[in-house]
Amino acid sequence: MASRSGIGYDVHRLVEGRPLILGGVHIPWDKGLEGHSDADVLSHAIADAILGAVGAPDIGYFFPPSDESIKGISSLSILQKTAGEVATRGGKIINIDSSLIAEEPKILTHADAMKENISQALGIEVEQIGIKATTNERMGFVGKGEGMAAMAVASVEV
Repeated sequence: MASRSGIGYDVHRLVEGRPLILGGVHIPWDKGLEGHSDADVLSHAIADAILGAVGAPDIGYFFPPSDESIKGISSLSILQKTAGEVATRGGKIINIDSSLIAEEPKILTHADAMKENISQALGIEVEQIGIKATTNERMGFVGKGEGMAAMAVASVEV
């Protein structure tokens, strides 16, 4: 088996009237992320990193925003599909490292629950997942509280 890595990035606008879902966890806050799915920016970045590691198209290919049948889909379902794509290629996920970028709310208190959800969706151990958080030092759209971003790297054996 060969060791391969992939990188993922995602960003969503913050809006009122939507729940904030990160790593499959509902974070109590007055805004949520806008998107066709539940807009879980962390899970989307992780999915793209995994898909990139196996040379597959990004999540937009598998879950196009034009498909009304998946409107509001849980991003944990997207991660399950992503793990299935790895398995179809005879591979296995070795580890995930990720960073959430947001000014607020504080999210690391929810990291253990996020890791648990992500590990179950991907079929890997909690210890194989890293989640960090940082701010954008009040610069740009993230720094102004207009959105959130996430980056992830995935290591996969294929």
